[in-house]
Amino acid sequence: MYQEVQDNLESIHGALLRMNRSIQAEGTFGIMKHDRWYKRIVRKRIDSVKAELYLVALGYNLRKYITKIMALHGNLGDE
Repeated sequence: MYQEVQDNLESIHGALLRMNRSIQAEGTFGIMKHDRWYKRIVRKRIDSVKAELYLVALGYNLRKYITKIMALHGNLGDE
């Protein structure tokens, strides 16, 4: 079984899947780290860390949603 896993990981298909996975994960976290100045988690307990990450993700998604709505309907403050 170990050899089968190694063969799958070292295949071209496995390399493409790993590359795609790393690109997808880094996209959102890269934007949060570099464009939104979110550098580090400041909480210490796991519950607090989860809450902090959920809030950061919520803010990211809300900003994305509002930007999309404004692009579709124009700036809502123009009326």
